[in-house]
Amino acid sequence: MLATRRILLGLTVAALTLGAFPNLSTQAFAQDKTIKVGTLKLIHGITPYFYEKFAPEGVTIEVIPFESPTDGKNAVVTGTVDFGIYGLAAATLGAAAGEPVVVVGAACNRGMAVVSGVDSDINTIKDLMGKKVGIWPGSTQEVVILDRLAAEGMTIKDIQPIRVSFSDMASALERGDLDAYVGAEPGPGISLAKGVGKIVEYPYTTPTGSLNMVLTTRQENVDSNKELIEMLLTIHSQATEYAMSNREDFVKVAMEKLGQTKPSIEKAAPNVELTWKIDDKFIEQANYYGSQMLDKKQIRQLPDYATFIDPSFVNAIEAE
Repeated sequence: MLATRRILLGLTVAALTLGAFPNLSTQAFAQDKTIKVGTLKLIHGITPYFYEKFAPEGVTIEVIPFESPTDGKNAVVTGTVDFGIYGLAAATLGAAAGEPVVVVGAACNRGMAVVSGVDSDINTIKDLMGKKVGIWPGSTQEVVILDRLAAEGMTIKDIQPIRVSFSDMASALERGDLDAYVGAEPGPGISLAKGVGKIVEYPYTTPTGSLNMVLTTRQENVDSNKELIEMLLTIHSQATEYAMSNREDFVKVAMEKLGQTKPSIEKAAPNVELTWKIDDKFIEQANYYGSQMLDKKQIRQLPDYATFIDPSFVNAIEAE
């Protein structure tokens, strides 16, 4: 058995050199190592682009962008990537179907918005009645809007749901193809910056709260490669804290990686809370979220939460 790994959570890049990992085996870093991390092409999936700042010497981070949460989840399951950041919905769908998806960290709260045309008469969720609403199936946003509709005495049958990817929602609204959309940043920020959209609601009033995206890996790594998870999660925690504390750099990197203008990113940024901790509230909200997916028949059974969400790596870092 390898000795128990303990990782010191430093606060600077220097603290994350090999010297900051005295109990990690030399063999683990005997040669250059590349860690593949998948993330969505959204502003709240931006954290991995800061990983290189905090990676130990000899470790390279390869960031692979995905268009949809399902693509990101499938990449984790197949081993195309070592880690993936995407919505809780896709992770829950996979785990409920018996796929080896494990949530090892949080990634983002907020980042959602219901947006309508700036001159439209859609000002509340009830005003969506009969309207063409862009929704990405299998996303966290879909589960949240179904919950919000139910709270208003409505169902999905009361609107016209249109399948639209997150990256196309803002342009579809601008063209008039949609009356509204349930989007992910920077889409809402783009609509606001262009003056073509308005916020109907930031849908965080359900018991799911603002819980949105998660950091995942596959069960194989949890079983036999814990040191990899410990290292990546340490990097993830520091990159998260850095990005949230350095808003100018956050905006700059988001512009570079998403190809958006500064005004749209600046409109989107306040609606994004990058995070990494799994606490009791996270677990409570995730369990509620799964129950909503089951109730709406999006899954046939609940995932085994004892294995689906593993807070041990976050807890170890916090203990340090």
